[in-house]
Amino acid sequence: MTVEKQKGVPKFEVFEYNKKTSEYCILIPIINEGKRIHKQLLRAKKHNIADKADIIICDGGSTDGCTNEEILVGLHVNTLLIKRDTGKQGAQLRMGFWWALQRGYKGIITIDGNNKDSIEDIPLFIKKLQEGYDLIQGSRFIAGGHAINTPILRLLSVRLLHAPIISLTAKKIFTDTTNAYRAYSVRYITDKRVDIFRDIFQTYELLAYLSVRASQLNYKVCEIPVTRAYPKKGKTPTKISFFKGNLELLKILLKNMFGYYRP
Repeated sequence: MTVEKQKGVPKFEVFEYNKKTSEYCILIPIINEGKRIHKQLLRAKKHNIADKADIIICDGGSTDGCTNEEILVGLHVNTLLIKRDTGKQGAQLRMGFWWALQRGYKGIITIDGNNKDSIEDIPLFIKKLQEGYDLIQGSRFIAGGHAINTPILRLLSVRLLHAPIISLTAKKIFTDTTNAYRAYSVRYITDKRVDIFRDIFQTYELLAYLSVRASQLNYKVCEIPVTRAYPKKGKTPTKISFFKGNLELLKILLKNMFGYYRP
């Protein structure tokens, strides 16, 4: 099935392997993640995560075979969405949020698809959603969290730059603001004062914006401990280039601080 482009939602294809089975879903944006996404889904399968939340892959147009249907179905993926339009992570998430709302989920969890995050902690996010929280941010830097093999420059940029700027903008202290491992209530996502379905959110703007808008609007927010582990050797799994990517990210943070993304 193809969903045509509409206001704030890119054109995308839907491969629905199973019906809606839960009140919660997990959106996993990916692009050419290779075996990393398969390893992550295998961990999810081992911990019966699909019994607790529907797993939805939000693909940006992978060409490396990581979205092979037989593999995804065997790893308990509920639905594969493939973006057939412009934009990167922000567009993939808008696609996923739209699909989740059409299906009537009560809460939406997001997590990167590069096998760095503790997907087995999904039940902790669901518990907080059930307790009435609207934005639950996973953090490796609070008690109970674990930051494993974090590159020193990444660690410094998060702790000394990204987190302070987001916290200042949100008027709420957050410790792990580059971490896309989060959960959102539907009431927050659908608030007209938030208005996520806008084409202004193409790359990392939406994550930065959603980090701060909840507390600005007096929604109930919190952090919970998670694990983020980088490989000991080899290339760091990230889509953000060191110079250009981080400069763009800084621009987004400053625009966000001055209210550029507000409706």
